[in-house]
Amino acid sequence: MTLAITIGVLTFGAVFLMLQRGLVRIILGFVMLGHSVNLMLMSAGGIFRRAQPLIGYNPADVASDPLPQAFVLTAIVITFSITVYMLTLAATGRDDDTGGAP
Repeated sequence: MTLAITIGVLTFGAVFLMLQRGLVRIILGFVMLGHSVNLMLMSAGGIFRRAQPLIGYNPADVASDPLPQAFVLTAIVITFSITVYMLTLAATGRDDDTGGAP
């Protein structure tokens, strides 16, 4: 239950920040959304304690599912690379989020 509330709060904060006008706030919202998706993917694999997902050490019925863990690792790399790209665009772009007339 606590994990579901945490995912909901992170998603709400991410949507709130992404609806703001400033580019840095949009980027922070995107980072928060990435964290909430990572938590959601990890919870899809089961949040209960299971054994290591290694063949030969544990039988398959008690081993944890390694697929959500691989998805989260891939999502972390993708989120990091897109965040760096967006921060580069924010640093090199012109300051167009002030709301003033052109």
